[in-house]
Amino acid sequence: MERCRKALTRARVKSSVCLEAYLKFTSQHGPHDPIVSGCLPSNPWVTDDDTYWTMNAPSVAVPTKLRVERWGFSFQELLEDPVGRAHFMDFLRTEFSAENLSFWEACEELRHGGQAQIHATADAVYRQFLAPGAARWVNIDSQTMERTLRGLQQPHRYVLDDAQLHVYMLMKKDSYPRFLKSAAYKDLLAEAVIPPHAKRWVFPFMRKPPHSSPSPALLPASTSGEPVAVASGPECGDGDT
Repeated sequence: MERCRKALTRARVKSSVCLEAYLKFTSQHGPHDPIVSGCLPSNPWVTDDDTYWTMNAPSVAVPTKLRVERWGFSFQELLEDPVGRAHFMDFLRTEFSAENLSFWEACEELRHGGQAQIHATADAVYRQFLAPGAARWVNIDSQTMERTLRGLQQPHRYVLDDAQLHVYMLMKKDSYPRFLKSAAYKDLLAEAVIPPHAKRWVFPFMRKPPHSSPSPALLPASTSGEPVAVASGPECGDGDT
């Protein structure tokens, strides 16, 4: 019932506006959908080529162009990619604000870490980022800081959520747009790898394996006592008797 009440007060959007947003989303994400546009260079689930997995590994020296383009879709896309987050960290270092991303990562470690390490991790985050005179102090508004400090008296894995959200929105609205306009991101797009199209087979099971010459089949021993070898191949089909 509560969900239905909230739905009644939810702001409605005209169909024209909604459909325009859907069209923009599909045109943006279409080239990145492996079902719609296919995998480059090939689908590793269909072929025996694992180049796709190698080129899109969590840690690569040079990412693919499609991967770099996805970082511009949203700030969350950038943070979810280890390679993108590393390049964003390098950019923040040039702006002397790398502590914001380091604090966000520390909050993620606290949230997803083990229960036994919660107190130690929370104390380390406080001493490094929140304590007066901290080496990597982060800029948080007074109300958020007050709530966070009260919660740290009895720490739990979600005690830094308010502070993390504040820093997240700060990076999203301030640092992230500058990163997309920076020369560093444009250079990444220019130097990114574009996988070549591999040869596609209409029926993958018809593709010849690398070593397609099977061992000759051995028939039961002949009257002379020697096994008879029969070569396999298309010429050994139905012959005349």
